[in-house]
Amino acid sequence: MPDSASKISQLPPAIRLQHVSHAFGAVEVVRDVSLEIPVGSFTALVGPSGCGKTTILRLIGGLERLARNSGDTPDTPDTPDTPARGGTTRRALTRASDATMGFAFQEPRLLPWRSVLENVALPLELQGESLAGRRARALDALERMQLADAAERFPHQLSGGMKMRAAIARALVSRPRVLLLDEPFGALDEVTRHELDLALRTLWESERFTAVLVTHSIPEAAFLAERIVVLSPRPAAIVAEIATPSGPRDLHTWTRDDLGACVRTASDALLAAIAERRTR
Repeated sequence: MPDSASKISQLPPAIRLQHVSHAFGAVEVVRDVSLEIPVGSFTALVGPSGCGKTTILRLIGGLERLARNSGDTPDTPDTPDTPARGGTTRRALTRASDATMGFAFQEPRLLPWRSVLENVALPLELQGESLAGRRARALDALERMQLADAAERFPHQLSGGMKMRAAIARALVSRPRVLLLDEPFGALDEVTRHELDLALRTLWESERFTAVLVTHSIPEAAFLAERIVVLSPRPAAIVAEIATPSGPRDLHTWTRDDLGACVRTASDALLAAIAERRTR
């Protein structure tokens, strides 16, 4: 497992952002972000509320297209930078050819009339997978999220934590190479959140998909990710990249000194960025 930012950077990129900016009308939300996300890595994006974290995640996943005045669209190959509004150059967002995407959001968004198994199997159903094939793969995904015993229940019969396990199982059922997570555990109580953080980290350690997490919790970012990318207040710009402690995680990791030092470093970077923006 990589134990430093330098080792992470030696891996080939699954995602590459090169001088990416984005605006909604006259509101600039992302400014000149350049970031490589290596294959098999776990990256966390942290920053103030409304800074543009989710917009970056949506751009990576193709749920949001780069604004016309920001250059080319995310799926185009690399080309020379093109002028954008204001005379700046804002260009490329590229993905590896095999960077298939899975998504998990803050709300689990399960269909209430379908069982847990049927919810998890939905992406495979939409892909035309046979009934037997999608049931087998959905059960496997539920087992990986320790939820197989709830396969025949309906969403209203699940706790909040179980719903999020089901949502992540659904995101993983098609075996994506990239998993994008937008505050998936933000609405849960602390104990449940820690349990799901551990389940997700353990799953990533065993399967090594590429993961990108948006979170407001710096301790969660330090626990889950190999690298924390700290963003400024809107428009989002990168102010720091911090490697997290190496090695497997368990529930005792939360109290480790090295994790605490990492959290303080990231917190200091974020507070400095907020203070700087307020003085402008």
